[in-house]
Amino acid sequence: MAYLLGVDTGGTYTDAVILDEGEDRVVASAKSLTTRPDLAPGVGRAIDAAIAKAGVAAGEVAMVSLSTTLATNALVEGQGGRVALIFIGFEEAELGRAGLTEALKGDPVIRLAGGHNHGGAEVTPLDLARLETEITALGPDITGFAVASSFATRNAAHEHAARDLIRARTGKPVTCSNELSAGLNGPRRALTAVLNARLIGMIDRLIAACEAHMEALGIDAPLMVVRGDGALVSAELARDRPIETILSGPAASIAGASWLTGETDALVSDIGGTTTDICLLKDGKPAIDPLGARVGAFRTMVEAVAMRTTGLGGDSEVHLLEGLTTGFRLGPRRLVPVALAARDYPDLVHGALDAWLSQDAVGEHDGRFALPMWRGLPPEGLTGREGAVVERLIAGPARLADCVRTRLELPALTRLVARGHVMLSGVTPSDASHVLNRLDSWDATAARKAVTLFARRRNGRGDRIAAGPEALAESIIDQLTAQTVDCLLEAAFSEDSRDWGEAPETLARHSLTRAGLDRHSGVIRIEARLGVPVIGLGASAPSYYGAVGERLGTRMVLPEHAGVANAIGAVVGQIAMHAEGIVTSPGPGLFSAHLPEGPKRFIDRDTAIAALEVTLTEEASTRARLAGVEKMRISTERELTEIEIEGQPMFIEARLRVTAQGRPRIAVG
Repeated sequence: MAYLLGVDTGGTYTDAVILDEGEDRVVASAKSLTTRPDLAPGVGRAIDAAIAKAGVAAGEVAMVSLSTTLATNALVEGQGGRVALIFIGFEEAELGRAGLTEALKGDPVIRLAGGHNHGGAEVTPLDLARLETEITALGPDITGFAVASSFATRNAAHEHAARDLIRARTGKPVTCSNELSAGLNGPRRALTAVLNARLIGMIDRLIAACEAHMEALGIDAPLMVVRGDGALVSAELARDRPIETILSGPAASIAGASWLTGETDALVSDIGGTTTDICLLKDGKPAIDPLGARVGAFRTMVEAVAMRTTGLGGDSEVHLLEGLTTGFRLGPRRLVPVALAARDYPDLVHGALDAWLSQDAVGEHDGRFALPMWRGLPPEGLTGREGAVVERLIAGPARLADCVRTRLELPALTRLVARGHVMLSGVTPSDASHVLNRLDSWDATAARKAVTLFARRRNGRGDRIAAGPEALAESIIDQLTAQTVDCLLEAAFSEDSRDWGEAPETLARHSLTRAGLDRHSGVIRIEARLGVPVIGLGASAPSYYGAVGERLGTRMVLPEHAGVANAIGAVVGQIAMHAEGIVTSPGPGLFSAHLPEGPKRFIDRDTAIAALEVTLTEEASTRARLAGVEKMRISTERELTEIEIEGQPMFIEARLRVTAQGRPRIAVG
């Protein structure tokens, strides 16, 4: 009998589930807190608990599959390693396109002469000597490199040459833009490569933690990782292309939702600690976003499910809005809930909360703590102010006011948080749930103290924002409901077949939409409701989503095992390897097939297309075979672009996409 082990690592919890492949059922599931920066303990505890509950031997596990929201969370929160972009053959102004400057966040850019034209011919020789000089001058805090060259999808020679030199001189990971997308938009390819380079260390640590625990337990089985489109890929490929795991957790949740409920048409809403991910399930399948995965502010060129990801979760930061009346906003940053921080550091948290509560006035940073995330030596490459903040955290977690002593040091702390060196702790919806007895996972007493302290803050009129902890906790949960409703309405308007003439974000918050949800009845009667049910996923979904379904006037489906749907989805998918290429016409009667080794010219269109298809089929099949597919299905998509001139068709280009697909090979005992 073969068992499958699914593991999902999120911002707060790591889930593990054991499936009986023969009977197609969940045997056992378990949760463990995600441990940072060392992910191994959390992964190990979740796996151990699931195997123990299932009562199976480790040797009976025939396949392990991993999904994660870590990459998605990192992009939403602006975290990740410090990278350098090698920008070849582009003008400086192109750094301002596609959100590239925002994604770089001040990381170095090396702009070089070089690049190719649309036909794949070299425009200017690549200046490798200057590249070597520039990378030698970079500091030790650079964790990886992104390389993007003009028209690299037509000829990748300059990207590959730069990659080889950087690897030889630094030994650090290098991401080439042509390896991630066959699209022509250079700045967006560069953006995707930058984000990939930023994530490499994080995903490598997760895979290494899973592999190490598998070896320790004696699990001799293939390790797969869920890609953003829901397909499985080998751990080796995920290590090289971590950007493809963005929306990995949400994609797995879609597969898990379909498997758990049997629903074919529904909105799937998965709430985690950091994000809420929403996707339309239609005819039992999620749609693929034709424009590339969008996460937070970034539109990448990575193929993924058409998912709307918002920085809203159980651990979202609670912001008090300025104004005469009291208002709140949640997210997008994740905080460590005070209840969780108190479980790990009871003396610090309770001592500080008691001291703050003994005073009538509430200080700016009261109720907040800074938690160092490094182990051993402190991080390198810091500015003076960053170093000062780190120095105060060397002894361990501290009150925020004790590690940031001037307003000038606040931006330094923000940068440390963005790089993952420090996490902040403060009031979150999870703390509010502890106050209302909806959650009892951590230290409820600390949560109550923190929410009581927060309730003493004052609005623009000088009034306290809430009468007590219960009232404030209810307001925070109501705000989570309201923002979740907005997220679901945005997704619904986006997926609806009608052209509404307004952006989904505008329609979701329109006064007529609000009136319809209120079931307004006057001279005009207005009613609005969702036309499909909502499948609520995530451990906290049962606590929050009942009110969401009532507000939207729809059936809320909360399946058994909703809290581990991602881990279930991780092991019910298939491997799908894609290879893409293009044929262009550089002149009358000439056709260029853009192959991995460079453009190859033909005098016949169909011969060029056939040559490209052979190459792409071999590439996709090889990758699928290496990923563990034995019986594969090959499919080819062709997109031919022609224009008509004087009644005769004129060839512009042909795009081919070959897919090799099949179930992964499982270990045989």
